[in-house]
Amino acid sequence: MSDTPLVNDRLLRALRRQPVDHTPVWLMRQAGRYLPEYRAVRQRAGSFLAMAKTPEIACEVTLQPLARFDLDAAILFSDILTVPDAMGLGLHFIEGEGPKFTHPIREESDVARLSIPDMETDLRYVMDAVRLIRRELAGRVPLIGFSGSPWTLACYMVEGGGSRDFSRIKTMALDRPDLLHRLLTIITDAVIAYLDAQRAAGAQVLQVFDTWGGVLAPTMYRKFSLPYLARIAREVERGENEQKTPLILFGKGNAPYLEDLADCDVEAIGVDWLVELCEAARRTQGKVALQGNLDPATLYSSPAAIQEQVQYTLDRYMMGNGGSREGHVFNLGHGLSPDMDPEHIGVLVEAVHRLSRRRH
Repeated sequence: MSDTPLVNDRLLRALRRQPVDHTPVWLMRQAGRYLPEYRAVRQRAGSFLAMAKTPEIACEVTLQPLARFDLDAAILFSDILTVPDAMGLGLHFIEGEGPKFTHPIREESDVARLSIPDMETDLRYVMDAVRLIRRELAGRVPLIGFSGSPWTLACYMVEGGGSRDFSRIKTMALDRPDLLHRLLTIITDAVIAYLDAQRAAGAQVLQVFDTWGGVLAPTMYRKFSLPYLARIAREVERGENEQKTPLILFGKGNAPYLEDLADCDVEAIGVDWLVELCEAARRTQGKVALQGNLDPATLYSSPAAIQEQVQYTLDRYMMGNGGSREGHVFNLGHGLSPDMDPEHIGVLVEAVHRLSRRRH
């Protein structure tokens, strides 16, 4: 792990609600298919999994957006399904259908055979990628490591892939809540070990993606997602005081639970575009930083419209945060899509820095 001091620590300062010279910005899926250089590497590697499992390629792809845009962070190029893959579920991707598992979790015997992967053998390729990226970044910006949330990983593991209605896992939640809690406990153990290992390898910020938390009814969210997020926040090794590694909880559809999430021991909550940032800031009462929350579809619009929406987002956060921009990390409310114009991403990043600097 590199000990090179950070040249740009805006993200860390914002996550700790400290003053910054302008609002930091990074974008979910910033390393991805919207970049022609990414597509060239993907063609050379042969598959997404080959890219993710080759540390040198994962490093190259992680750094690609930083060569184009003045971003304030790098995020590890990987996938949330690396953990269940290392548990032996047989991850593969089908063109046009997305991720699939050869051995989904359906019965007690399936849960019983699960074990926590060894992070430096089963998932060494991830840790090697983290170490390599930290070295290549040389302190330019912080590196974000991540994991899927226990509930979100369980969705893929039980459904066997993506789902429109999540019928299998919701049936398990209603008919066999004991079995689902057993599964979620094992996944949580693995996620904690995974995040700990990424931090030890060099990740300077950690994010948990609760992508499918929003498909749950409120009572089920509080049973099957929130307690496991809170446990991760309590138990992941993060250090103390100024050296504490910030943890971000992001979830699609998490607006109803902002107060609950703010009471977890985390530095920040990532929110989607379905809640106003002024409302989110008021409801969380300065307990956490907020990350978000521009609608990704904005990037299909004109440069003028993008800049207008950047200004609106910055102002809405400030309105709910007592007139201060402290504690805001600019991001999308979800990830970039393959058909987005890289030039528009450049417009967004430049606008965040220029428009937020003006009022700091």
